[in-house]
Amino acid sequence: MVKIVSRKSLGSQSVYDIGVEKDHNFLLKNGSIASNCFNKSHSMAYGFVTYQTAYLKANYPVEYMAALLTENSDNTDKVQKYIDSCQRSLNIKVIAPDVNRSEVDFTPFEGQIIFGLSAIKNVGEAAIENILEARKKDGEFKDLPDFCSRVSLQTVNSRALDSLIKCGALDSLITNRKQAIEHLNLLIPWAQKKAKDREIGQGNIFDLLGETTKSSSHEDAPKPPKIDDFPTKDKLQFEKELLGFYVSEHPLKSIIQINTEEDAITLQDLSEHNGKKVKVFLMIVEIKNHVTKKGDQMAFLQVEDLSGQAEAIVFPRTYQEVKGCLETNKSLLVTGKVDKQEDKIQLIIEEMKSVEHLLETVKPTENKRSVRLDLTPEEIERGGILDNLKMIFQEYRSNESQTKYPVEAIISNQYLVRFGSRFWVEDPEGIVERLKSSQFKASIFNED
Repeated sequence: MVKIVSRKSLGSQSVYDIGVEKDHNFLLKNGSIASNCFNKSHSMAYGFVTYQTAYLKANYPVEYMAALLTENSDNTDKVQKYIDSCQRSLNIKVIAPDVNRSEVDFTPFEGQIIFGLSAIKNVGEAAIENILEARKKDGEFKDLPDFCSRVSLQTVNSRALDSLIKCGALDSLITNRKQAIEHLNLLIPWAQKKAKDREIGQGNIFDLLGETTKSSSHEDAPKPPKIDDFPTKDKLQFEKELLGFYVSEHPLKSIIQINTEEDAITLQDLSEHNGKKVKVFLMIVEIKNHVTKKGDQMAFLQVEDLSGQAEAIVFPRTYQEVKGCLETNKSLLVTGKVDKQEDKIQLIIEEMKSVEHLLETVKPTENKRSVRLDLTPEEIERGGILDNLKMIFQEYRSNESQTKYPVEAIISNQYLVRFGSRFWVEDPEGIVERLKSSQFKASIFNED
């Protein structure tokens, strides 16, 4: 073992991280040849670590990616890229936190990875510890009244409960998140009273008998109000605010899958298209407006898609044309040029289109009719559904000389996407009946 007893500065000198055996192109000050000036074990160690990580990723991909996500959980951009890698390359689904399955950190579970409870904003260490202890002691939580009665509401306070619900961590107890939020107003006083009764030994007959079933100890729990859930768009926004990511679904995912006309790339692929014009479906995360010395307006943007985040610039010559689309959390189709300088990649934006109004420019038809489909992200994800639609459209595709009727899709009652012109039809009534017979929700839409 070596012990350092003194140090002396020798100023700034060159060092070499190499090891060679024969001739080389540098000498020591005394004229001797420098040989193996850096121990080869350095590169040997890197090689061994590379082998270990490659082995783990190949043989234990779920466990490996869970550990990688946990290690980089404080880096939003890296986590988003790793989640995309899980879902696109490794076929590993990353799902929202769940109080009945999540641990503190990212956790492997039945071939999937579950977000850790520590990833949720407004839920502190003490609250997480209390939830995990309650689950370990009496098993999984059965419903929202059971959860509120078993955790300490002083530790897991109303703010933490609100965050747990909105990010989806209590979906296994109640799927209607808005209903759960409203139910808390009734449940918290009820659960606090039960806790106080237990403290003074005034439990009911079921408590005394040790009964913990839903039908017994929670039969006096107030009933939840009958209200509709939050719109999908709001639910996703809550996830983004509380977790930093869209977990259950990305707003762009369904749009990209169903839009067959646009030859778009991902932000992750920008480096492969340096100097080229590209199209990207993305959302704006942050906008920094700027005024040039000449008084012209421009903007610096942080943008994201399913693969990660990147920087984008809107120069003055383009700003006035696209300023109407400069809004955070808005789904866009962007056309721009890739500019790569050393390790920095930027997208110079030339054109923006709002996805909600991304309709192909065509000559108006005589009666302004179209065929409309109502689709959900879950239906689009279902295997073969898009292929089935294409097959049906091809059966009813119009001749060039005939009047064409557009085919459009409403996704989750929020996004309107028009199919490419090769799918337009001549007989709207016929295809609507054909779609309905195949269990699709279809109708004829009249613009007037």
